[in-house]
Amino acid sequence: MTEVSGQGRRNAAVAFIFITVMLDMVANGVIGPVWPNLIRGFVGGDTSRSAVVFGVFSTMFAAAQIVSAPIMGALSDRYGRRPVILISCVGLAIDYLIMATAPNLALLFVGRALAGITSANMSTAGAYIADVTPPEKRAAAYGMLSAAFGIGFIIGPMMGGLLGQLGPRVPFWAAAALTFANAAYGFFVLPESLAPQNRSKLSLHMANPFATIGMLASSGQLLGLSAINFMARLVHSIFAVVWSLYVADRYNWGPGMIGVSLAMVGASSLVVSAGLVRPTVNRLGERRTLVLGLFFGAAGFVALGLAARGWVFLASTFVLCLWGLATPCIQSFMTRLVRPDEQGRLQGAMTGLTSIAGLIGPALFATPFAYASTPAHKAMGLVGLPFYLAGGLMVVSMIMAWQVTRTPKASPHPAV
Repeated sequence: MTEVSGQGRRNAAVAFIFITVMLDMVANGVIGPVWPNLIRGFVGGDTSRSAVVFGVFSTMFAAAQIVSAPIMGALSDRYGRRPVILISCVGLAIDYLIMATAPNLALLFVGRALAGITSANMSTAGAYIADVTPPEKRAAAYGMLSAAFGIGFIIGPMMGGLLGQLGPRVPFWAAAALTFANAAYGFFVLPESLAPQNRSKLSLHMANPFATIGMLASSGQLLGLSAINFMARLVHSIFAVVWSLYVADRYNWGPGMIGVSLAMVGASSLVVSAGLVRPTVNRLGERRTLVLGLFFGAAGFVALGLAARGWVFLASTFVLCLWGLATPCIQSFMTRLVRPDEQGRLQGAMTGLTSIAGLIGPALFATPFAYASTPAHKAMGLVGLPFYLAGGLMVVSMIMAWQVTRTPKASPHPAV
């Protein structure tokens, strides 16, 4: 298969990458509603033990991505994006089959570990976009990837909830079928994006995931943008760790309202990623769009913490969702700071750093929530402390973004 050439083939390739990202999220989300019950069935219905096992599985999944994402990125820089993406899709589908048929926790653990390794193809998808998109259009392209992520985040759990009523294994079979279908589609429509002259030589140093993450410190700008991206990923943990407990405690919301609030965040973020990134960048430029998105993130989190009533909390999510303007701009800036033969390593390093944030973030926000939720601290007005912390990190990120993007560095080589 030859390199990407012609607008029609390029559009088909970008569409495949969009679908790949979306289906990755659908496949991960579809198993979410039944995952806890499946584990509970293996431990005899013991809720406490289920929670421990679930935590171990989650940590192991993140750890697998920390190690594998940089390696996958380096392999794609050496051998091209197409084989890494397609092999990863097939591998992920096989992993879902293993989990669909696992007779015990040990094999389920193996399947989940392999899923963590193979789902790291998200980093190669990001590198593919950098290969085929001119630098000035990358923010909009990454905005569409974020939209694909959001669509999958919405559709996956809905499908999982419906399919889970047919049996706890059914969503795993569905995830495998979706991923296999996507791999077959990609085999026919996905051309290679990385020209042979832009490929790197693979070395043991490049295969070291921690050395690959270390490339993010190769320049002051790259390090600063990496720190901003890392803080954003830390803050994102608040949705998984604090959100449900917070609104249930402060506003007495039940599962229905909690689901509505999270769906509103997902849908609003989708609108921003798909519809607002491109025109805002065209009008303001990437630097100002980045800073503006971080400003709205800071304002939105502080507003959530201050909201005394549930409807005010919901209204504040519309301010918060404008934070979605920032992430595509960060990715676009970073792709211009490395060579074409380093794009895979860059995306892999970013994914590895995201996984590290996923390990740290839960404790970072669960601790202040536990502290602020006591009656004495509620009386002192500290109930919104975790959201104030998130807002503070966004303010720091906004100041850093304005500084590190003051003199943008040109792309080391022209875009392919």
